[in-house]
Amino acid sequence: MIEINASLTPESLHHKIATLFDLSAEKIRSLEQSWKPEQGAPVFTVGGRYTSRGWTEWTQGFQCGSAILQYDATGDSEFLQLGRDRTVAFMAPHVSHIGVHDHGFNNVSTYGNLLRLMNEGRLPEDRWERNFYELALKCSGAVQAARWSRIADGDGFVYSFNGPHSLFVDTIRSLRSLAVAHRLGHALMAENDRKISLLERLIQHARATARYSVYYGEGRDAYDIRGRVAHESIFNSNDGNYRCPNSQQGYSPFTTWTRGLAWAICGFAEQLEFTATVSDDELAPLGGREVVTTMLRKAAEATSDFYIDNTPTDGIPYWDTGAPGLAHMGDWANQPSDPFNRHEPVDSSAAAIAAQGLLRLGKYLDNQRYWQAGLSVCDTLFAEPYLSTNAGHQGLILHAVYHRPNGWDAMPDGGTVPRGESCMWGDYHAREAALYLLRVIEKKPYLTFWSKAS
Repeated sequence: MIEINASLTPESLHHKIATLFDLSAEKIRSLEQSWKPEQGAPVFTVGGRYTSRGWTEWTQGFQCGSAILQYDATGDSEFLQLGRDRTVAFMAPHVSHIGVHDHGFNNVSTYGNLLRLMNEGRLPEDRWERNFYELALKCSGAVQAARWSRIADGDGFVYSFNGPHSLFVDTIRSLRSLAVAHRLGHALMAENDRKISLLERLIQHARATARYSVYYGEGRDAYDIRGRVAHESIFNSNDGNYRCPNSQQGYSPFTTWTRGLAWAICGFAEQLEFTATVSDDELAPLGGREVVTTMLRKAAEATSDFYIDNTPTDGIPYWDTGAPGLAHMGDWANQPSDPFNRHEPVDSSAAAIAAQGLLRLGKYLDNQRYWQAGLSVCDTLFAEPYLSTNAGHQGLILHAVYHRPNGWDAMPDGGTVPRGESCMWGDYHAREAALYLLRVIEKKPYLTFWSKAS
């Protein structure tokens, strides 16, 4: 389990954060010089150079959004211009994309970050620029909410690109698109001008994820361990009944793919923060504040505890807690992670996502265990061998894994497991976690995905 360093403070990580953003600037510039848009969105590195993977273009927002985060952290206008230009040039198709569940990843990371900066006074107020960002976010939230499957318990979920039967745990963090659009006063309009509440769909999806994707040690099945998650939950699309867990990118339906676990930690923590700003009147038709908060908190705490208890001592997890090669690695959960082992890869991108979730949950609950766990993960992640200090490598955070079952991740010559490479979402979320802490250190406005209008 993670050895939580109780002496860490955000200030004690300031030098590591500054180094990360210094390196980040050169990584962004290097990618911009080599990236050819016609090849598709950059996804992961091979030999230190970013490559594309024609599956879905779910990483484009992380590419463009990274430049915006860089500006936010450093004030370097070069990156603001880059983020703005890339958003205008490449993100419009993602706003109206009806085929994916990734709107929160793509559009909140770009249009959302730019609107947030304007709300915070970091960009000059411009009515038409504001309208541009707001319209994109309203449309994105409605398109995401329209991708809807009803289930037998009366709720429903935003279904994955696999089809109407498929609930992905990842989507809990993509709910940000519904939250932002709702905050902007938008709704999904259906047949006969029926107005569908985006907040209602957000809560229903979160509840379905909490119920079917997260385990609580309450006897659900023979592998019901508190905090474990299933990557995919399968439903009968004819009658809406739940059928079974599944996994696309993990080892099995009955083990825990750690990036899916990380999405749950971060997503539930963020929705706790968001719903705390929603009025009692808005939450009343959805069960009321106590019911909604209890549901979100139960899932956030269970997944966070599982991460802490089933991750190596330095806070960087292996890609799946049931990966078969771990049986050859002794007491792997009670020693530091080893990205150079010959049995199973670590996934630094899961650590980057989970770190922010642990920090947010710790802040929300005023819980030092989660807060210090988040700092402990960052302390490891923001230094070698995970921080990429090689100027010839375009990735920022090393030793990430994309799709281990499909064999998509690069292995070094003579190697037996992937290592030494980076991915767009890992780099983006490391920047986002570092920016979160930088805001705390510099006593600037608390970093949220929605932000109040100025």
